[in-house]
Amino acid sequence: MGAPPGYRPSAWVHLLHQLPRADFQLRPVPSGFAPQEQEYQQALLLVAALAGLGLGLSLISIAVYLIRFCCCRPPEPPGAKSPPPGGGCVTWSCIAALLVGCAGIGIGFYGNSETSDGVSQLSSALLHANHTLSAIDHLVLEMVERLDEAVRTELTTLEEVLVQRLELVAAARGARRQAEAVAQQLQALAFWRGVPLSPLQVAEDVSFVEEYRWLAYVLLLLLELLVCLFTLLGLAKQSKWLVVVMTVMSLLVLVLSWGSMGLEAATAVGLSDFCSSPDTYILNLTQEETGLSSDILNYYFLCNQAVSNPFQQRLTLSQRALANIHSQLQGLEREAVPQFPSAQKPLLSLEETLNVTEGDFHQLVALLHCRGLHKDYGAALRGLCEDALEGLLFLLLFSLLSAGALATALCSLPRAWALFPPSDDYDDADDDDPFNPQESKRFVQWQSSI
Repeated sequence: MGAPPGYRPSAWVHLLHQLPRADFQLRPVPSGFAPQEQEYQQALLLVAALAGLGLGLSLISIAVYLIRFCCCRPPEPPGAKSPPPGGGCVTWSCIAALLVGCAGIGIGFYGNSETSDGVSQLSSALLHANHTLSAIDHLVLEMVERLDEAVRTELTTLEEVLVQRLELVAAARGARRQAEAVAQQLQALAFWRGVPLSPLQVAEDVSFVEEYRWLAYVLLLLLELLVCLFTLLGLAKQSKWLVVVMTVMSLLVLVLSWGSMGLEAATAVGLSDFCSSPDTYILNLTQEETGLSSDILNYYFLCNQAVSNPFQQRLTLSQRALANIHSQLQGLEREAVPQFPSAQKPLLSLEETLNVTEGDFHQLVALLHCRGLHKDYGAALRGLCEDALEGLLFLLLFSLLSAGALATALCSLPRAWALFPPSDDYDDADDDDPFNPQESKRFVQWQSSI
């Protein structure tokens, strides 16, 4: 099958497409894109479940590390005020992990933007294809109505004027038959009329889902950014309550990061299977949803020398019929007008209608050519299989860096919290505050002296 112009499966598509797949019984599953099959659905769910397994192992590792830290650390000697050795290393490792998380957030914002750009390109291509299909239907409807109006009015009037010359009436009736034949041929060219599948509706649905997907990722990225920044602030100010709150928030963001990683991995694998050979699936799905013949769909989706134009015969017959009508009207103008001057007005009106119809016909021929719709098909594939897939991979990298950084931070934060100096509730109290115990004691002593 011919590839759309400008689209070739990327190296990432080939790499992800070659990954092994298995169902829930760990039986191999072909990598062809088949979302309607249960085995393929199970294979994608199993890919997403790997992230759940990673989350479980991460939580178990964190729990084991913290239990070992709390229960197995050596007792501190009484009166010891110096921090245990390695305390600075723990704090700096936590800071480094959080900085890596911040770098991952930048990658996530870029990936989210790339994915949104790819989906926007897909929606734009669908809207342009809908405009082309609507223009074809509109042109055909206008031409058929114009020819029907000419048959009902001008040609009927012309036959009544030329009723005394049977050969001229026969020529007018011949033009009538030709016009009716052209209208009948043109009606069959509006192939998308009455089709239940609307590219406009598909574009609106895609844009609706993408809007909420983009917003959800922005909120996730901002949440992780706030967690990283406030955690760094808590470490800098040695604020125990802020570090405790951010530890709980880090655990929540860790779960969200692993969840998004599973969703991104399954989507990337499924998208790579689709993009490795999109024509077959798109042809079968479109034929099932629209009921159009395979000749029409192959012509527009493949658009190569091996596929002929399914409308070529009708276009040729219509063009010949229009040329015959034109020649017949010219003959009638030469022979009928000198004898029947009243025939000049309907003849001029018919020639004007014929000229407008021929102009619209040439425009219709250009719209029916496969180049325009095939170009939209290629643009949609490039947006989905290049920009959107690249953005998904960057989002996957963000989730991986985020999960690693937060897991490291969760292991380091309790140890860093334990190194904070003990807080005195009254160290920062104002000396002039009457509720300060020291100030209250001095006040009592002053009263007794009086």
